[in-house]
Amino acid sequence: MSGTTVPLKRRAPVRPARVLLHVFLAGTALAWLAPLLWAVFSALRPYSETSDKGYVSWPDTLSFDNFTNAFQQSDMLHYFGNTLVIAIPAVLLTLFLSSCVAFYVSRFDFRLNLALLLVFTAGNLLPQQVLITPLYRLYLLTDLPGITASGKLYDSALGLVLIHVAFQSGFCAFVLSNYMRSLPHELTEAALVDGASVWRLYWQITLPLCKPAMAALATLLSIWIYNDFFWALVLISTGENMPITSALNNLSGQYFTDPNLVAAGSLLTAIPTLVVYFALQRQFVSGLTLGSSKG
Repeated sequence: MSGTTVPLKRRAPVRPARVLLHVFLAGTALAWLAPLLWAVFSALRPYSETSDKGYVSWPDTLSFDNFTNAFQQSDMLHYFGNTLVIAIPAVLLTLFLSSCVAFYVSRFDFRLNLALLLVFTAGNLLPQQVLITPLYRLYLLTDLPGITASGKLYDSALGLVLIHVAFQSGFCAFVLSNYMRSLPHELTEAALVDGASVWRLYWQITLPLCKPAMAALATLLSIWIYNDFFWALVLISTGENMPITSALNNLSGQYFTDPNLVAAGSLLTAIPTLVVYFALQRQFVSGLTLGSSKG
């Protein structure tokens, strides 16, 4: 009985174009990571050492003292709570309202279907700086006695929640409507034949199928709203009511600012966004790639 020989597979030759591609990708990754790595390096060094030797120097001591001092001096825990009060309701309301709009314009055919979606999307085309003056006056004129601590829509967490919902709903409605259009209409038609109401079509049939897209949008919204600085700076006047992005301002002195301390505070404020991203990473990636293989 003669033995059979298995032909050896030849390794494909390494093409110069592939080498250049990997070099380019590695260089791009390092360019993106360089500011973060430099911030970590600065945050671990005391300011006295960097002032004597310069920032581009070999460190003598590395410690977490700047992180501890930044957390305590900025009262970061209090501002984390303020941010949660703003971000959680804003994300939930945005997803709920935008999914309602997306369900209506994608699952029902009527004459103003596209026009209604364009109205919601057009709000994202206006820059925030254009709207800030009339919006600021409107917030000052809106009285909410007994509802907010300030008695007005201005200088309140409710005001920030509403402005985030208004600005983010258009983008979310656009994304969800495109995703809902890819769902088979036979599902809703069969449910209508069985006597299901419109609310049941939305809540029990369509919305569960949109979980990957909703998770991707929830990740983006959480990061966007958490990192907002412009609206909080303009629509909040009391320092105690501001979100976490303004806590870094407490690390700046009138005559002197420790940049190493500010770097440590910036890294601490970035931790929740990283936690949200890694917690929803699988849903986020699947939500971005949905529909990529559909013809």
